[in-house]
Amino acid sequence: MNIPKLPDILEAAERIKSQIHRTPVLTCAGLDEESGAQMYLKCENFQKTGSFKFRGASNAVKCLKTDEAARGVSTHSSGNHGAALACAAAIRGIPAHIVVPENAAQPKQESILRYGGQITHCAPTLEARETTLAEVVQKTGAVVIPPYNDFNIISGQGTAAFELLEEIENLDALIAPVGGGGLLSGSAICAKALRPEIKIWGAEPEQADDAKQSLDAGLIIPANPNTIADGLQTSLGPLTFEIIRNHVEDILTVSEAEIIQAMRTIWERTKIIIEPSAAVSVAALLRYPKKFIGQKVGIILTGGNLDLDRLPF
Repeated sequence: MNIPKLPDILEAAERIKSQIHRTPVLTCAGLDEESGAQMYLKCENFQKTGSFKFRGASNAVKCLKTDEAARGVSTHSSGNHGAALACAAAIRGIPAHIVVPENAAQPKQESILRYGGQITHCAPTLEARETTLAEVVQKTGAVVIPPYNDFNIISGQGTAAFELLEEIENLDALIAPVGGGGLLSGSAICAKALRPEIKIWGAEPEQADDAKQSLDAGLIIPANPNTIADGLQTSLGPLTFEIIRNHVEDILTVSEAEIIQAMRTIWERTKIIIEPSAAVSVAALLRYPKKFIGQKVGIILTGGNLDLDRLPF
């Protein structure tokens, strides 16, 4: 199994630096007081296309050979990866075919279209996503860029943790949400290589806790999600599972109510917009404060794409 290492993440950082935003790291004294930890919020909600996904998509598209790129790219996505891939493809001047569940948030679908992606709808199941994607690839010949279980995607996502650790020295812990596991995998590889003593934690909704179940069972448990965190509804892949079980302390699960409260808290305290998936890591720290008291904790706020007509509070 070809697992990325720190040099791959550093190469990705150099490859995509002219195309991405170096996102800010924010702090909030009120949140620190409430949690008992020093929280450093890596604001990927300010990334191009509104989420960290643009890092991995940019890296993957830039890594395509000329003949591959000419065929266009394709993927399945609930929104953020699809928009990121569409944008990265548009920059390179190639088509992007995105398979999207029919129940995906409308603003995320509109974002894919705005960046020039061509949408094919499917039923909201992983099986339907993969079957429909296979049909699209057969029809178009497009190169598949997986949303998470991919060497170049993971390497690109790890650049967020690299920037965070470059800016904030001596972090004791890092928390990232986990759906398919690309961000958590890349973050873990990077952080552990740069700072071996750091503890890496995943965060996940209780109602989409397949990563937690998978780690506990020692094998991949398919997702059966029912959560407001629509970006965390996919299952781990073989590559991300292998990385996470070797580098991550544990997966911390949180309730739907805790996700909503954490999202509202970030909006109110920091005056920035995050989506439910991004709030999961904050909710995890607030639910398990004893694990982080007195520590410097990096938290990756993964994105800010959501339907403002359907807020949960």
